[in-house]
Amino acid sequence: MATWCFLSGFIRRLQCGLLAYDKRLTAELKCSKYKIFLNRVNSWGIVGLQGHMLHTSHTNLGAKKPFQLQKRNPLKINKGIKLERAYVHLDMTIAELAQATNRSIDNIYEVLMYIPNTEAYDHDDAVLDRSVLVNVVKKLGMVPELVGRKPQKEEEAKDFVKQPPPDQSVLVKRPPVVTIMGHVDHGKTTLLDKLRNSNIVDKEFGGITQHIGAFKVYLQTGEAICFLDTPGHAAFSAMRSRGAHLTDIIVLVVAADDGVMQQTLESIQHAQEAQVPIIVAINKIDKNNADVPRTKQMLLEHQIHLEEFGGDVQAVPISALKGTNLAELQEAIVTQAELMNLKGDPVGLVEGRVVEARLDEKRGRLVTAVIQRGTLKRGDLLIAGTAWAKVRAMFDDLGNPVQAAPPSTPVEILGWKETPSAGEEILQIKKESELKTVLAWREKQEMKKKQEGDYSVISEKRDAHNKEYREALIARRLAGQHKTRMTGMRTKEDPDKDDEIQFSMVLKGDVDGSVDAILDTLDTYRSKKCQLDIVHFGVGAVTESDIEMAAAFGAEIFAFNVGVLEKASVLAKSKGVKIKKHNIIYRLFEDLISELNKRLPKIQEDVVTGEAKVLQVFQIKLPNKAKTYVAGCRCVHGAMSKKLGVKVIRDNETVYTGKVISIKHYKDEVDSVKKEQECGICIDDPEFVFQLQDAIVSYELKYTDQEIDWDPGFLQ
Repeated sequence: MATWCFLSGFIRRLQCGLLAYDKRLTAELKCSKYKIFLNRVNSWGIVGLQGHMLHTSHTNLGAKKPFQLQKRNPLKINKGIKLERAYVHLDMTIAELAQATNRSIDNIYEVLMYIPNTEAYDHDDAVLDRSVLVNVVKKLGMVPELVGRKPQKEEEAKDFVKQPPPDQSVLVKRPPVVTIMGHVDHGKTTLLDKLRNSNIVDKEFGGITQHIGAFKVYLQTGEAICFLDTPGHAAFSAMRSRGAHLTDIIVLVVAADDGVMQQTLESIQHAQEAQVPIIVAINKIDKNNADVPRTKQMLLEHQIHLEEFGGDVQAVPISALKGTNLAELQEAIVTQAELMNLKGDPVGLVEGRVVEARLDEKRGRLVTAVIQRGTLKRGDLLIAGTAWAKVRAMFDDLGNPVQAAPPSTPVEILGWKETPSAGEEILQIKKESELKTVLAWREKQEMKKKQEGDYSVISEKRDAHNKEYREALIARRLAGQHKTRMTGMRTKEDPDKDDEIQFSMVLKGDVDGSVDAILDTLDTYRSKKCQLDIVHFGVGAVTESDIEMAAAFGAEIFAFNVGVLEKASVLAKSKGVKIKKHNIIYRLFEDLISELNKRLPKIQEDVVTGEAKVLQVFQIKLPNKAKTYVAGCRCVHGAMSKKLGVKVIRDNETVYTGKVISIKHYKDEVDSVKKEQECGICIDDPEFVFQLQDAIVSYELKYTDQEIDWDPGFLQ
């Protein structure tokens, strides 16, 4: 009973307190906790907070209601927003990803900047790793979905397809195409001059042929021969090679007094590579020092097996200057042509080869070509490489118009829109629409080839950079450094490094002693005008690896008392690497100094043309009322000119540099004064004050060649 009375009193006091503050609390405490509290009080048996009586129930006091939280409305998601899917596949390049996500390639590169360890992806064809690929797509705000790679369709070749071999029934006999080859000044052009009774030699600069000539010669027997004249000078090897591949027969001209020379061997090599039969013309037999047996023996030593030695190569001793045995040479050519049974197709589409091309100031682009198949006529559409033509006119070697050119006919073609390269194949296309399609396809292929070449160069440079970086990284780690220490403010790059003038060279010598002697001399090089970089040195002949190394560094090869391997020589010509051969050491250094001087820029010099001494100083008023100073002078050296610049020298120091605005001799305005003449000189700075005994020097600017400040010490 005591407990129940205490509880009843507590509840009554609680009710009274709540009644007093009911209205204020109802207004202030409208919260979920207060409502929960009221629910709990009601569960104990309280009828209401505003009532005056309390009713309790033993049932309610003994049972507990479970606690219930207020239910809230669930979060609504706008189902209208859908993330775009990107269908990607493994081994995807940056360019392919840009196309799949419909974004620009620059946008892909921007995203890669925010992904670590992606520095290697620096070109459009870089293949992305799977994790990088997915990361890029996500950062673009898209959902990546991996799919299989679609098989790429091979690009359909749209090049012009040559016609099949002609039917034997349409073939007719054609004249042979004969190329005259040999060493410089062995009489090749003189021989052709006699054969066609013209005067070609007088037209050649320095007496040597510097281009390929193509023309037809008609013999007394009625036979016709198409001759190609190739230059013999060492600088025109590529032309000789093209001539060898255009011809049916090669006439190798060898001087009886010189024998087999360097370009003779090269011509033999071209003939063997092209698998063209050779007829040897041993020229200059009229000279006193001619030695025909010795020349034949030299030919035999170089695998030219003459008929008199049991071989199949005809040899005809001639004198091109006097016309001796030229009929025998013509007969040998005709006999060889009959053995070869040369025939051509005069009715098919035209096929030919570009011999040479030139730009005529009056007529435009002219291409000399030899027709190999078909008959060329005016109006025909031709293509050679990426150049094309609609034949407007044709001319023979004498400049006469030609109406039709059958096989084995050399003609000069007018009507080319672009200039083709020598050696290009000429093909005839019937329709202009087909011609445009073929041109577009060939240009596209050339662009791809160029891009591949550029990409290979970029890859080589990147690999070299990565290799250098890795080596430096390993060196730092071995030294216990994990990061490169910064010293001062970071600069972009060394600003002077790119401006340095540099000459790179590869040195090969016959023996180690020679190489050491040359290196010891090169070690004395201290010039700062041009950096000398020795890329590689060694003993032995110049090899292909030497050529590759020189090409990679843009170097020139100096060969001392050694030869060049045949494959290396061909590779050097294809890569444009210079090989300089020497067998006298000071000649090698003279050549080296000459190359160094060529790389030095011209320097600006002030060439003094006159000098005057200041004897008196005047101050005058100009027409614009401004005051200026005039130096009264006497010309003591050369001539003072108003058109040139002047310097004022005081106590061996230049105190003014500018221009002269007026020179007066007495009262007359003059352009110049000579030695021992007095004059008044007014300069363009009115505030400059002359002093007595000042020297006024007249000078002009000139650009002169520099010379390297290095002397090996033994040059003559």
